Amino acid sequence: QVQLVESGGDLVQPGGSLRLSCVASGSFFSINAMGWYRQAPGKQRELVATITSGGSTSYADSVKGRFTISRDNAKNTVYLQMNSLKPEDTAVYYCNARYLVLVPTRREYASWGQGTQVTVSS
Repeated sequence: QVQLVESGGDLVQPGGSLRLSCVASGSFFSINAMGWYRQAPGKQRELVATITSGGSTSYADSVKGRFTISRDNAKNTVYLQMNSLKPEDTAVYYCNARYLVLVPTRREYASWGQGTQVTVSS
């Protein structure tokens, strides 16, 4: 019931920056937590950062001080500003959203985007 579309992935040199965006659309009452995850080749998907509807954030230790998650509730959009990128940040980045529907019953669901590729290489 919620579709997530990510954008902003690219090839960037080490030390560079990128800004990812994820727009949510569809039928829902509210969007609660939103987050970014990533999956590198041969590795499990891992949490990068999350943000609640109230703006509280959390980060993986590996990205603290370099990445910043933010959201625009009016636009149902979450962003990930990535600075000082390293080759080990190379991965497909996925957006996740937990949203609430009221019909036919009050229930929370989770949805994933299709992913956007971030490659950090010289």
